[in-house]
Amino acid sequence: MYDVAIIGAGIIGAMTARELARYELKICVLEKESDVALGATKANSAIVHAGFDAKEGSLKAKLNVQGAKLMEQTARELGVKYIKNGSLVIGFDENDEKQLELLLERGKANGTEDLEIVRGERLKQLEPNISDSAVCALWAPTGAIICPYELALAAMGNAMDNGAELETDFEVSKIKSEQGAYMLCSNDGREICAKFVVNAAGLYSDKVAQMIGDRSFKVHPRKGEYILLDKKCGNLARHTIFRTPSKMGKGILVTPTVDGNLLLGPTSVDTEDKSDKDTTAQGFARIIKEAAENIKGIPFNKTITSFCGLRAVGDTGDFIINSPKERFINAAGIESPGLSASPAIAKLVCQMLWEQGLDLAEKSDFIKCRAPMHAFREASIEEKNEIIKKDRSFGKIVCRCEGITEGEILQAIRTNPKARDMDGVKRRTRAQMGRCQGGFCSPYIAELIAKELDIPYEKVTKSGKGSYILTGKTKGE
Repeated sequence: MYDVAIIGAGIIGAMTARELARYELKICVLEKESDVALGATKANSAIVHAGFDAKEGSLKAKLNVQGAKLMEQTARELGVKYIKNGSLVIGFDENDEKQLELLLERGKANGTEDLEIVRGERLKQLEPNISDSAVCALWAPTGAIICPYELALAAMGNAMDNGAELETDFEVSKIKSEQGAYMLCSNDGREICAKFVVNAAGLYSDKVAQMIGDRSFKVHPRKGEYILLDKKCGNLARHTIFRTPSKMGKGILVTPTVDGNLLLGPTSVDTEDKSDKDTTAQGFARIIKEAAENIKGIPFNKTITSFCGLRAVGDTGDFIINSPKERFINAAGIESPGLSASPAIAKLVCQMLWEQGLDLAEKSDFIKCRAPMHAFREASIEEKNEIIKKDRSFGKIVCRCEGITEGEILQAIRTNPKARDMDGVKRRTRAQMGRCQGGFCSPYIAELIAKELDIPYEKVTKSGKGSYILTGKTKGE
């Protein structure tokens, strides 16, 4: 019997687990995929929004501003990269400028600090490569960038450091109410019993809610495609550059990443297919056109990869955080700015659980800090040499593009939440994320995974559930 079961190990589920792990509770997180952060958390714009976009009085507005203020300290405790680079929402004509003035007033009403409209030389000073067509911009110095899946992995890992449990490949297929508790059944026959349940199932949160009879909302996917450029391009933009937003979102942005790349996108296309993550020629054409209108001189020939993410868009126009049934909390429809709001959402969910009778007795030995997954990479030469003296695996480079060592890969496979496939190693270490996209290092990483997990080489997967990277036999091997 668990005190709380959380359905979904994306950023909301992971942050909620970490918040609950502060207390004397038995917690379990159930994830239908093979790893943490494989839904919307894996593929988004990686922005900590300042809080000027959401409608005044909405949960989005309130929790965005609260979450953004909590994020820097949260990232520091979890050893996650966080850069307060600020954001610019650029306008190209008088109509855009009027819209930016409205955003300025909305941001002030929401509690966003230090907003201002900039023009002319001030705009050029802030962003030297800004398009010559840009006449003004809303400057938000409190905007920031972060790595969303690194944050989710660290939050989940920190929850596990404090006793929380993670069950992967656990797709909830049925929820039964039994004797003051909930029985959650997976489609492979496993069962988990919990007194309280948090529904943080992302795109499938409406389906989970229906299992307890709640049909008050629906969630549909909004498809967003991205292009990622080489690290040589990372300094082309200093800030996160948005276009004046429309009802479909903030348009094509240009932003540096915390790891030094340049990210372009996303498109915004509503769809009904919750599994369609295909990229398209039309999507790329739009990204290239609009990104070139935002920033001058983008070298699109330096593209190293592209990807697509699906946002969980609810039909209410706001985050859906409620309790349709006793001891059951929905945290659904968490689209943008969900990443920014996640620390505040986690606190709100905990407050709601407490109000429904969950005993929140604080732990005296709560571990709030966690070593960065990139600690070795950012160590000094002297510090690296000391580490290598103790463990020679840290002296062997495996991923040449990113400079990732065997020791870091082994650490990713051994440290909770443990990497179990090629993409799991990638998200934790950046091995395979460089210019060659794993062309050189993949065979050796697969060998390390096979050895550590004690499985045949041909059973190593790219991203769980049958995604094998080898096929056929050569000379009987």
